[in-house]
Amino acid sequence: MARICELTGKRPIKGNKIWRSGKPKKQGGIGTHITAITKRRFYPNLQRVRTVENGRVRYVRVSAKAIKKGLVTKPSKRTWKKEAEAHS
Repeated sequence: MARICELTGKRPIKGNKIWRSGKPKKQGGIGTHITAITKRRFYPNLQRVRTVENGRVRYVRVSAKAIKKGLVTKPSKRTWKKEAEAHS
């Protein structure tokens, strides 16, 4: 399954992890030096949320930012009780 937000279209982006060695000049050293650069990916913070679309309830994978913005309409809480509990 692709790591893509269904509402905002956020997807993983490329980046680098930079390895440094040495002591910074501020701390009394001769300065830091880059010793290696390796590729990495930054993933979006995806959540699986129940939402209402076209009158139907379904699960969607959306980013946490989309939830905070209010782009997701969550279904209302269930108020009715099951028949077995109602009789007893």
